Amino acid sequence: MVSLSIRNIRKAFGTTEVLKGISIDVAPGEFLVLVGPSGCGKSTLLNLIAGLEKITSGEIFIGDHLVNQVSPKDRDIAMVFQSYALYPNMKVRKNISFGLETRKIPKSEIEKTVQKVANMLQIEDLLDRKPAQLSGGQRQRVAMGRALARSPSVFLFDEPLSNLDAKLRVEMRTEIKLLHQRIATTIVYVTHDQIEAMTLADRIAIMKDGIVQQLDTPRNVYENPVNLFVAGFIGSHSMNVVPVRVVKSGQSNCLLIKTGEKTFTIPVDKNPSLLNKWIDRELILGFRPEQISDGFPNQAENNQIHTLESKVEVIEPTGPDTLVFIRINDKKVACRVHPNAARHPGETMKLMLDLSSAIFFDSDTEEQIS
Repeated sequence: MVSLSIRNIRKAFGTTEVLKGISIDVAPGEFLVLVGPSGCGKSTLLNLIAGLEKITSGEIFIGDHLVNQVSPKDRDIAMVFQSYALYPNMKVRKNISFGLETRKIPKSEIEKTVQKVANMLQIEDLLDRKPAQLSGGQRQRVAMGRALARSPSVFLFDEPLSNLDAKLRVEMRTEIKLLHQRIATTIVYVTHDQIEAMTLADRIAIMKDGIVQQLDTPRNVYENPVNLFVAGFIGSHSMNVVPVRVVKSGQSNCLLIKTGEKTFTIPVDKNPSLLNKWIDRELILGFRPEQISDGFPNQAENNQIHTLESKVEVIEPTGPDTLVFIRINDKKVACRVHPNAARHPGETMKLMLDLSSAIFFDSDTEEQIS
């Protein structure tokens, strides 16, 4: 296992700067996911690590070796592409072994490696087929097998599941996670799918416009987003963000929350001094759909749970729970409730809002207030 160090990387195409000073240290054996919308620079960064693009400025180290000027074939990396990139005229066995043959590995060792990889990925019965005879999931397994056969120091995955249907994507996510647990090799994985990022990563780098917005564990980027972009990008459904006015009521700092014709004055007991300088001003309240529901197991002991009433606009059944959409301060809000508790559109529903994990953002800078 080796580390990967990305130090102040910049990349420009002509006058357009695509990466604007990226610095990330990836620990040996870590699974790092680069996630963000199209055009944020994540695939460009992966290509720079692979050596497929030249760096404008900055340094990349694989282990202790500076690889800025090292050719892709000498970087000891293996890359799995979105398009699989298999040789169509070669059988699966040959696709897996071809890279080893070009490196003059002994034939007996190649045969052992191919069999080992085929067993690991459960593609033993596909070794004598050509890519055209395989399904999308089988082709992706072969592409992974070809990369595994090289035993590289670092694996690079460039949106490897985006061509698969929804069910197969879920299955392949599990396969990739199990694979990493077995081989414990350093992995950098690019995706635009935040569910993939959350389920696979040890840490996630959320990118926007060539800048890393937040680099943290899946749990922390979900529970503690540093700005409104991360709050809106991570999570399915994304975090609710509602403009609220802060007022003083007695000794408490409170939020004014309006649902249709009703207005609620809700005290903020979590770190109340946080809002002292926001009295009679507006900020953004952020909370996840599961933080506004029909009830909570500990609601009798939790003084940060408050009751609201609102008219239901839309419902979305998802199986184990139902998303109920209401309006708070004229913003659409998703509430995660038990299916039996969901009211029909147009009906009024009582809901419980848990502010114990709520986040506040500055309306102007869009950064979290701390």
